[in-house]
Amino acid sequence: MSYQIAMGPRERKSPFFDRTVSDGATAMTIYNQMFMPVSYGNALAEYNKLMEGVSMWDVAAQRQVQIEGQDAERLVRYITPRNLKGCPVGKGNYVPICDHEGRLLNDPVVLRLEKQKFWLSISDSDILLWVRAIAKEGKYNVVVSEPDVSPLAIQGPKAVDVVADLFGDWIRNLKYFWFKETELDGIPLVVARSGWSKQGGYELYLCDGTRGPTLWDKVKEAGKPYEIGPGAPNYIERLESGLLSFGADTHPDSTPFEVGMGKFVDLDREDEFIGKQALIRLSKDGPKRKLVGIIFDGDPVTFNEHPWVARVDGTIAGTIRSVCYSPRRKSNIGFALLETLYTELGTKLEFKGEGRSFKGEVVAQPLVDPITSILI
Repeated sequence: MSYQIAMGPRERKSPFFDRTVSDGATAMTIYNQMFMPVSYGNALAEYNKLMEGVSMWDVAAQRQVQIEGQDAERLVRYITPRNLKGCPVGKGNYVPICDHEGRLLNDPVVLRLEKQKFWLSISDSDILLWVRAIAKEGKYNVVVSEPDVSPLAIQGPKAVDVVADLFGDWIRNLKYFWFKETELDGIPLVVARSGWSKQGGYELYLCDGTRGPTLWDKVKEAGKPYEIGPGAPNYIERLESGLLSFGADTHPDSTPFEVGMGKFVDLDREDEFIGKQALIRLSKDGPKRKLVGIIFDGDPVTFNEHPWVARVDGTIAGTIRSVCYSPRRKSNIGFALLETLYTELGTKLEFKGEGRSFKGEVVAQPLVDPITSILI
């Protein structure tokens, strides 16, 4: 079934919006109150472009929360259980942000731009409001804002060549999650070696929204020799690679330990952070649920509009969170958030979705080995 979403000023458009439309975007979602392209009409072609070549994505909806001021580092360390002590300028870190009960609120990348200036590059939730409230209540000497920053991702095995042609060969030596402030023909940018795929790439954090069309055109032109094409955060590849999608794969009360983020929770820190006591208790008790990989039978599926109830021997075991057909595994795959009792490898599942019945099982992640070659 197809739907239409009315466009108005309440849902913001990215600096690249007009270019994505003219380049053929066919579907968008709402992410952080912004329109974000999710398809250009040919899912398999977009997948192949990411796996074999290079793709450019409008991910401006990946908003930044800027924390700047005398207490910026202290506040950033307080709002995440990951220990960021000693994080150098120019380095990004993937972190959980939890509430006081240990529930996961977001999973941003924290970028340290200066000694007392940070960006939280956030998933889809109102973390700006949360950080402002914590800063005010805690009387932190900071300014918390949403800066004029809009990421454009360049992803795929040929991304490094495109970005090197734009900025120079220095970007080839940029380590993963590291970044550098620079410019491109007067366009202010932060160039980071990062992105929501396991195929390699960069994110260009545009720091002047008025230059969005110009930046899009420059990347598109530089990518022509490599047959660059427009795309979007790829649903298939992220499931194959085991990348968490906050909100899609999580419940509102999910904890980091349920969804594979326990390794980013440092309970041995001497300093306090939000949710510390709750996370200590949750760690001791063990997670009640776990996010696991699954494969299942049937004709190829594309996606699920709603979570599907999963059963083991007729007993409700949890929900199937995200599904698709994997061209590399040549089977239907997905993520399921199940009660821990039912998360052993090989556990058989039954579920219904989109009017069909399926049988599947719990398997190891990543669902596709990163070194597996593409076979389509």
